[in-house]
Amino acid sequence: MDEIFKALADPSRRRLLDSLNARNGQTLRELCAGLDMTRQSVSKHLALLEAAHLVTTARRGREKLHYLNAEPINAIADRWISRYDRGRAHALADLKRALEEPAMESGAFVYTTYIRTTPERLWKALTEPEFTRRYWGLEFASDWTKGSAVVWEQGGARITDPEQVVLDSDPFRRLSYTWHTFTPEWAGAVGVDEELRRRIAGERRSKVTFEIEPLGETVKLTVVHDGFEPGSTVLEMIHEGWPLVLSGLKSLLETGDPLPGTAADAAHADD
Repeated sequence: MDEIFKALADPSRRRLLDSLNARNGQTLRELCAGLDMTRQSVSKHLALLEAAHLVTTARRGREKLHYLNAEPINAIADRWISRYDRGRAHALADLKRALEEPAMESGAFVYTTYIRTTPERLWKALTEPEFTRRYWGLEFASDWTKGSAVVWEQGGARITDPEQVVLDSDPFRRLSYTWHTFTPEWAGAVGVDEELRRRIAGERRSKVTFEIEPLGETVKLTVVHDGFEPGSTVLEMIHEGWPLVLSGLKSLLETGDPLPGTAADAAHADD
């Protein structure tokens, strides 16, 4: 936790976080243009924020995009917040909410977490039913090769569609697939009313990508959920669900048990 508080102590680094909170997914050039700091200073501050895992990056062609990452603040809030006085707890809660606000302009949700596991075991946890039902409350049916169908089973509903497919599959390194179809059966199973279902079903289909990178005894997992249109309701909804799902995944792999209530909650909150 020392790295997080050190990173947040500097007002220039807080300004960088504010800039990303206003518009997520910026390049170094864009961040420099919006702040009265030299390129070298911005680079140094970003390096410290990345080291504290408050900022994560993703490549788009030759560009390196910077995103807020709420995982460290989630960890503090979930595991240690009760140890702090009320004022400091409120400050952390405010920051947690700020980091988790949907980045509507970027049209993407990006989240990085570090898990004490192996790439092979993490891959299984992302694809095999005996894992996913425990922390996510759903199951997949797929052979996980590029172009193959991905069938979702959630809340007793079986969700199939020709456009639910694997987009990219490099075992133990990278997995990408299109998001599921918002069918009436799914909506009934998870408690979504018909008005909301029709609204989200009218949006274009998004996709999720998992990047897996071994780092010694841990694995860096970056989740990028993108392809949303401006003002997407689905983006708002998955922004609430993914931190819960990924916290449950981390807990399951590191302790053998998901967080209490995670699978049941995520079954309703991930969409």
